[in-house]
Amino acid sequence: MCPGIFIKQEGQNIFDLNKIISTDIEEHHQYLQHRPNQIKAGTLSEMMVYHHMYALRVFFNWLEQLQAIAENPMSSLQFSQPRHDTRIILTQGEIKVLYEACSTLKDRSILHLFYGCGLRKSEGEKLNLNDVQFRNKVLYVREGKGSKSRAIPMSERIGEELKAYLYQERKAKYGEQAFIINKRETRMRGDGFSKVLKELQERTTISKSISLHSLRHSIATHLLEQGVCLEHVRDFLGHRHLESTQIYKHVSKAQLEAL
Repeated sequence: MCPGIFIKQEGQNIFDLNKIISTDIEEHHQYLQHRPNQIKAGTLSEMMVYHHMYALRVFFNWLEQLQAIAENPMSSLQFSQPRHDTRIILTQGEIKVLYEACSTLKDRSILHLFYGCGLRKSEGEKLNLNDVQFRNKVLYVREGKGSKSRAIPMSERIGEELKAYLYQERKAKYGEQAFIINKRETRMRGDGFSKVLKELQERTTISKSISLHSLRHSIATHLLEQGVCLEHVRDFLGHRHLESTQIYKHVSKAQLEAL
């Protein structure tokens, strides 16, 4: 594998791995921060740059273990992680309170999808009838972030209550394939889901500024706290990179209180 495609400005005729030094890596890091994004307008995101450098670190660590290089140029370098907005994490007690505030099977189903199954808002919007396989106890995300699909296991309780919603409450226009339906009997969108969550919160004493993504943050944190391995949580959430999941291991003590 030729490292020339990675170093400096993507093609500097460096063909000997042992000739790569830490300065080359640093210059490449500087270049990436100004490199045009070839998919959309602007430059690469902080997360994309971080992922790139993380991949280089893994690559050179692997070469070092194989004794394929005399010195690891990444060993003395540290790159800061991207800045993240403060993640609002609900305690398990607060999640229980939200469930207790539900008055319909639809309310509970929405919590099941965004907390119990960890869906993103866009994934909940796209969820169709044939994506929920009750017999196999699996929920399919056909096209998640980055067009990545995944299968999410459903607990017995989640499966039974989603089925109850489907057969007892769901009323849709003829041919509508969406799993969650709004009052107009068509596909529920993100604003509709958010409105339901807001109404549930108003029935409780929870004062945190929560969103649908807060439910996803919460299930990720709770799973890790319960000892589920990082790789399984990554697959559950549909993260492309393991370091995206590692963020949940660094939640502040205050946020984890009473979990």
